[in-house]
Amino acid sequence: MPDEIQTEEIIKDIFKQGKECFIPRYKPHSNHMDMLKLSSAEDISSLSLTSWNILQPSDDDSAREEALAGGGLDLMFMPGLGFDKKGNRLGRGKGYYDTYLERCMKHPSGKPYTIALAFREQICQSVPVAENDVQVDEILHEDC
Repeated sequence: MPDEIQTEEIIKDIFKQGKECFIPRYKPHSNHMDMLKLSSAEDISSLSLTSWNILQPSDDDSAREEALAGGGLDLMFMPGLGFDKKGNRLGRGKGYYDTYLERCMKHPSGKPYTIALAFREQICQSVPVAENDVQVDEILHEDC
């Protein structure tokens, strides 16, 4: 999202290091999300722009590997509106990431390490949490 940390340079570095990169594809009118494999950093320019102004693989793009159909994920960057120092995350209310992390916990590789990328202004004393919210393992912001 435009008001979140931009990840293009991180994605370029992932490929420069010879690692695999998966990005989210959100299903509208649900809380379902898949993490689909990018073939290269340049692959991003071929993606569709959603109504949320997010580049993601289209629904008819079935050739991409879904992370949980293979070896799972080692690391996941977590977006959010706000974070507290206990690792609680305030998302946008749909539960995409929390639901996906629940699916990861059922996968043989388990839950990936989660890092929230944040601006200093997004760090709060506390954020509201629900029973199904999954805490992030680490929060990175410019003061870290």
